[in-house]
Amino acid sequence: MSIATASYAAYVVAALLFILALAGLSKHETARAGNSFGILGMAIALVATVTKVVDDGLDALPVVLLIGAVIVGAAVGLWRARVVEMTGMPELIALLHSFVGLAAVLVGWNGYLHTEHEPHGLEARRLAVEDLLGVHSAEVFIGVFIGAVTFTGSIVAFLKLSARISSKPMMLPGKNFLNVGALVVFLALTVWFVADPQLWLLVAVTAIALLLGWHLVASIGGGDMPVVVSMLNSYSGWAAAASGFLLDNPLLIITGALVGSSGAYLSYIMCKAMNRSFISVIAGGFGIEAGPADDTDYGEHREIKADEAAELLADASSVIITPGYGMAVAQAQYPVADLTAKLRAKGVEVRFGIHPVAGRLPGHMNVLLAEAKVPYDIVLEMDEINDDFPDTDVVLVIGANDTVNPAAAEDPGSPIAGMPVLEVWNAKDVIVFKRSMATGYAGVQNPLFFRENTRMLFGDAKERVEDILRDLG
Repeated sequence: MSIATASYAAYVVAALLFILALAGLSKHETARAGNSFGILGMAIALVATVTKVVDDGLDALPVVLLIGAVIVGAAVGLWRARVVEMTGMPELIALLHSFVGLAAVLVGWNGYLHTEHEPHGLEARRLAVEDLLGVHSAEVFIGVFIGAVTFTGSIVAFLKLSARISSKPMMLPGKNFLNVGALVVFLALTVWFVADPQLWLLVAVTAIALLLGWHLVASIGGGDMPVVVSMLNSYSGWAAAASGFLLDNPLLIITGALVGSSGAYLSYIMCKAMNRSFISVIAGGFGIEAGPADDTDYGEHREIKADEAAELLADASSVIITPGYGMAVAQAQYPVADLTAKLRAKGVEVRFGIHPVAGRLPGHMNVLLAEAKVPYDIVLEMDEINDDFPDTDVVLVIGANDTVNPAAAEDPGSPIAGMPVLEVWNAKDVIVFKRSMATGYAGVQNPLFFRENTRMLFGDAKERVEDILRDLG
C-alpha cells in the first residue's frame, strides 16, 4: 500500500472518530470518551498529513516548517488549556475560530497564486482538466469570503466576551442594507471572478468580507452572544470545508461539514430557546438597553442574610438551584456542590435548572457543575424542570439574571419578550445571589428582584454560599 493510499485510509478513520466524538459529547456520561475519540482522531489526522507531505518529496525546509508549526501549536494549545479559567472559555473559543477563518483566507489566496495566476503551473496540471479551473476559482472566492467573515467576526466576539469593548450593539444607519448589499456584491464578484480571475477581485472580496464579519458581530448585542459563538463555530466549519476542497483533503471536507452543520443546528436550538429567529440574531438589536422600561418603578427590593437563608433551606423539603454566568465568575460551583451534598444528606430534594443559554457558552453551566462533581441525574434542562417550580419551597438563583426574568413572559414591550425563561417566581421563596442590583448582560431590568417572595443576598456568590454552609452546621 502506498503512502498516499494509507493517508486517505487514515483520514477515513479520523473522520469516523470525529463522528464518534460528536456522539459522545452529546451526553454527560459519555463526554469523556467522546473527547478522547476527538483527540485520537486529530492525532491520526496530523500524523497522516505530515507523512503525506514528506512522501510528496518536498524540499526539507517546508517539511521542517510544517513540523515546527505543529510542535509550536501543540505547545501553545496545551499551555492555554492548562491556564484558562472556565469563565474565559467563551472568548478563547471565539479566538480559536478566528484562526480557522484566517487559515481559510490564506489557503484561498495560495490556491489563486498557484492556479488562477499561473494557469499552466503545477496545480493546473494536477487538476488535469482545464474546465475545472472555473470550479476551482469559485472554491477560492467562496473560501476566502467565508474565512474572512469568520476571522473578523470572531475577533469582535472575542473582544466583546472578554469585555475589551462594550457588549452593546453598534447601530449604524441602514445596517441591514449594508449587510445585504455586501452579500449582493459578493455574489456579483464571484460570477466575475469565475469568468475572469483577477487579483484585484480577490483583494476586493477579502476587504468586503473582513468588514462584513466585523459589522455583523459588532451589530449583535450581548444577550445574543451565546448564539454568536455557536454561529461562528458553524462558519469556521464551512471555512475548513472550503479549504478541504482547495487542498484536495477529504478529511478537511468531512470535518468542516460536521462542524458547520452541528454549529448551525446548535444555533437553531439556541435561537428557539430564546424565541428568536436566526435572521433576527444576524440583524442584531437584542442587546439594546430597554429605554422607558428601565425607568419603571418596581418598588423596593428585600434583602436576606446568609443565616436567614440557611434557616429557609433547613426547613425546606425541595430546593432548585438555577446557576448563571455570575456563578462561573465567582467560581462558586464547588461550595454549591458542597451545599447540595449537605442538603441532600439532610433529606432535602435538591435539583438544578439549566437554561439553554445560561452563561456565555452552550453547556457552560453543565461543565462547571460536572467539574464540581454534582451528580448528572439532578441537573435538568429548563423544559424538564419548569413545571416543578410551583411545588418548590426554595429557589436559589446564583448569578443568573436574564434567564429568570419574568418580563420575558409578562411584558410584551420588553426587549426579551417571548424568550423562554426559568419560571422561578412561581416557587414559595426565591433567593437571588447578586453583587448589586445592576441589570444583566442584555441590559434589561429584572422585576423578579422586587417580588414579594424574592429576597436578595448581596456579595460574592462563593463567599455567600460558604457562609450558608457554615450556618447550616
